[in-house]
Amino acid sequence: MLAGMTDRTIVICGSPTALGGHFGGMERAPTLLRELGLLDRLAERRGFVDATWIDHGDAPNDPGWVADPDPRAKNLDRLVAYLGRLAAHVETGLEQGDGDRGALLVLGGDCTTHAGAMAGIRRARPRIRLGLAWFDAHGDFNTPDTTPSGNVWGMPFAMACGRGDERLVAAAAGPTVRALDAALFGGQVLDETESRMLAASGVAQFGAGMLGDPAGQAAAAAWASSVSRRVDAWYIAFDMDALDGSGNWAVAMPEPDGLTLSAADVAVRAIATSGAPVIGFGATAIMAREGADLAGTMEAVTVLAEAALAPADLAA
Repeated sequence: MLAGMTDRTIVICGSPTALGGHFGGMERAPTLLRELGLLDRLAERRGFVDATWIDHGDAPNDPGWVADPDPRAKNLDRLVAYLGRLAAHVETGLEQGDGDRGALLVLGGDCTTHAGAMAGIRRARPRIRLGLAWFDAHGDFNTPDTTPSGNVWGMPFAMACGRGDERLVAAAAGPTVRALDAALFGGQVLDETESRMLAASGVAQFGAGMLGDPAGQAAAAAWASSVSRRVDAWYIAFDMDALDGSGNWAVAMPEPDGLTLSAADVAVRAIATSGAPVIGFGATAIMAREGADLAGTMEAVTVLAEAALAPADLAA
């Protein structure tokens, strides 16, 4: 069992990739967030007062995006290679993280990042049983056989559960989580086949409307508490487009009617205080867009990272 220490070491790993889809931009997010002062803002949060920070830099990935018309799995060869590099980068980062006191903060990049990060956790902790909380406005549960676009960033949740192209699943060390130990939070834009696959998979689902109500929050907390009794640690994958698009967040694909930041904070804290510790939190899909609030989006990352990785009694 991992330690839940107030003085834990948190290792930051950047994932500069947009290889999973049909446009670039997200690959620049780790650099932009650091330039905006993310590390200083994290250290200033009350929940992190005793934390030790290690910036492990970015996984090597050049170029971070390449156009590819493949209708089944864009940039398949590049992604297989990159996910392996990212997993190795996360593994070496966690090795610096003071043993069981270590935790991971991942900065994406598109959300294939989460599949690679979980593979790295598995490399560093081979016997770990993970629970997975996947926050995303989209399902990310397609495979090359079901995708309408070929965007692999619509597949990483499935990859983590061991579903999809054999090469992608192997690159993600899948399955890194059992479907019954995983949940989709805030999902609302799902393809029909993807929706059916999720419903049959055993993955729990908590919509944005449900998570905005105390009864729905209680249901999510009860699920997390139950799963915590059979897992060693949580990974929280947070695609920032899970937040409601009216917030003017700097994300790649904003969607209306998503989670408020306060509802997201409550849900993340429920997972983090459910019994099993959080070994990793990843923020993805951040992208500078004209008129979007990149600084505010960075602040939202600090709020959610604190909710995931800081003790509840110290949180601001």
